Amino acid sequence: MTARVGVITFPGSLDDGDAARAIRLAGAEPVALWHGSHDLDGVDALVLPGGFSYGDYLRAGAIAALAPIMAEVKDAAAKGMPVLGICNGFQMLVEAHLLPGGLIRNAHQQFIRRDQRLRVENATTSWTSDYDAGQEIVIPLKNADGGYIASESELDRLEGEGLVAVRYLGVNPNGSLRDIAGITNERGNVVGLMPHPEHAVEPGFGPDTSVAMRSGVDGLSFFTSAISAVVGAAA
Repeated sequence: MTARVGVITFPGSLDDGDAARAIRLAGAEPVALWHGSHDLDGVDALVLPGGFSYGDYLRAGAIAALAPIMAEVKDAAAKGMPVLGICNGFQMLVEAHLLPGGLIRNAHQQFIRRDQRLRVENATTSWTSDYDAGQEIVIPLKNADGGYIASESELDRLEGEGLVAVRYLGVNPNGSLRDIAGITNERGNVVGLMPHPEHAVEPGFGPDTSVAMRSGVDGLSFFTSAISAVVGAAA
């Protein structure tokens, strides 16, 4: 089977086209979905892409979390469908209470963009299973409201239950507590992260040479992982 992965476009989405391209390069069929719809068009997985949905009014992702299609996203997630939130999509997932915690303005109060070193902490989720636990990768990061926060007890729970999906290495770019770059739900089908794997899915869009930080293909395995999860579940 060819997996069909929906990419939801919200007003202000910037990276929906990049996400669709990443899905295609990973071997699946991208399906364009609209924020105002209640139809997921029979997709097997979902991506909430990066951008500035609704201009990031109120809080980043807060209005998008109330969009009509999010009711279907919540239902699908509850039934086990793989759902990935990237940057603004991660903000939507926490605002919709599909993931715990919150995301606030970067500690230095500035928009940041960089190739970011990460460590994959949990390689058992629907979106990280093609990585090895402890694997170090480099993918682009770009955000203004990327500081992950949660209560100390919630942070302890995330750490204790292995729900930290990826962690910043080398530099904490935005003040995220405990260097958390992305998390997963208990079931492992919903993952949110601030860095952008869809911008690191083919060689040459780097740098990816031996003398520079590598960001050519390190993000592709997020998408191949989900495809494997979908195909495996259907077998």
